[in-house]
Amino acid sequence: MQGTGRLACIGVGMMMGAHFAPRARDHVTSADVVFVAVSDAVVERWVQRMHADVRSLQPHYREGRSRHETYADMVATVLDAVRSGLDVCCVFYGHPGVFATVAHRAIESARREGFEAVMEPGISAADCLYADLGVDPGEVGCQHYEASQFMFYKRQLDPSAWLVLWQVGVAGVRDTGRFNNTAHERSLLVEKLALDYPLPHVVTLYEAATLPHLQPRIERLPLSGLVEATLSQQTTLAVPPVAALQRDVDMLRRLAGPGASGERIRAI
Repeated sequence: MQGTGRLACIGVGMMMGAHFAPRARDHVTSADVVFVAVSDAVVERWVQRMHADVRSLQPHYREGRSRHETYADMVATVLDAVRSGLDVCCVFYGHPGVFATVAHRAIESARREGFEAVMEPGISAADCLYADLGVDPGEVGCQHYEASQFMFYKRQLDPSAWLVLWQVGVAGVRDTGRFNNTAHERSLLVEKLALDYPLPHVVTLYEAATLPHLQPRIERLPLSGLVEATLSQQTTLAVPPVAALQRDVDMLRRLAGPGASGERIRAI
């Protein structure tokens, strides 16, 4: 052990105040220093009221600067405080392990250097999506992909399950200093989705509510309308199933056992 520093990465959930768990609050109030990377300035000021030394990580973001460089600087800032022997808490909106590169990298680096590092879960945008859209991922299954990764790599979709694409507002953006995509990039995403879903298929644009007085964004439109839709970095695309589940008759027969009747197989 190089010092007495510790690191806790916690999530405040998606909605300010409503999703903040007691264990996460304890980490904030007991820390020597608190770093914050949350959804907006209102949430940041709310965290500042809980501790005397709250430092924003937002200044690391700059127009035209690579997100990779920004994340690296954030991790370095957090680790410097840990190495100095401080009990450090990093506050993220949502879940600190969901679309939170900085939290994962900071924890990995701290542990590699011999420091204690923990992550406390929070309510993520996925949890809010399930509630607001009435989606049960256990009913027919649910596939989750980051939208750009989905475009850059070959993935095999199952059109009988839900498809959730995160960050569709930057889908296809390869310049990591840019924070919105073009109509051309969106059209290529639609083109790829159209291999499995018809263009009139109704999809949903979703954004979780982050403040108590706000409502979630739930906008339904045909898949073809995605090109001209209003999108942000927070926008998620939810695509409902377009095909029925296909029974694996051979597997069902094997599960039923030798000599099972057709009625027994259908009952499984």
